Amino acid sequence: MKVITHYLFILFLAFSFVSCSTDDNNNLDTGLNSSEYYQELNVSYGPDNDQKFDIYLPANRNLETEVMILVHGGGWSAGDKNDMNELRNYIRSEFPDMGIVNINYRLADENNQPYPMQLNDITSVINLLKSKQDYYVIDDDFAFIGVSAGAHLSLLWSYAFDTDNNIDMVCSIVGPTNFTDPAYLNNTNPDLQVLLNLYGVDATTAYLEEVSPFHRVTATAPPTILFYGGLDPLVPTTQGTDMRDKLETLGVTHQFTLYPNAGHGWVGLDLLDTSIKLKAFIETHFD
Repeated sequence: MKVITHYLFILFLAFSFVSCSTDDNNNLDTGLNSSEYYQELNVSYGPDNDQKFDIYLPANRNLETEVMILVHGGGWSAGDKNDMNELRNYIRSEFPDMGIVNINYRLADENNQPYPMQLNDITSVINLLKSKQDYYVIDDDFAFIGVSAGAHLSLLWSYAFDTDNNIDMVCSIVGPTNFTDPAYLNNTNPDLQVLLNLYGVDATTAYLEEVSPFHRVTATAPPTILFYGGLDPLVPTTQGTDMRDKLETLGVTHQFTLYPNAGHGWVGLDLLDTSIKLKAFIETHFD
């Protein structure tokens, strides 16, 4: 799936990182100095080279310091956490007291399906952060912002894998939600068909429902904010509108925005609108 994060939130590229110190001490008994800013890149959470994340923690934090988890796109088979750096900059500029974890996950190929492999990777990240809560000096509740395939993973984990209710909020930017949607299955875009093959175009309906946030969501789902493009060649509009309607039926707190003339990403006034709405939603439901 085409990664949109190279131009997502480009309006905020002018924000530069604050000066920081990096602590390489991972001694659980010692813990970090919570009065100082901390970042660590490529933290391993599993044996695979793709099982790494970057973590950025604000100074003067405590055990109630929120942590936003970023999940990149790339059609489940490509992409990298660096694709989310512009969004990371945006969160740091608007929420300087919030921690950020920007994750990589194992990429799918013909021998390694994305499900449940990539959901298991997210579980490993969450479990590691919770086990090191006192070391990092952070809260043990989190939120997701995912883009494209990363948005699908963020929604699915939040709705079906969050057995301990650790997710307070989830954001989907052009994320697929329903693999049984005829508008998805009957789409003739060859690029889309390649992506769908990762989940098995000949899979049973039960399996396609199992990997679809639309079919896994319940009334206990966390507040959800959705952004979609009306001219998206990869994610039909119904992926967003049907998810919106399902959340409405279940009584789940949500917000939905469709940009009629946008594709699999947008710039200009639409992008500004996204940044304003996302900030307000985070302030209300997570910050």
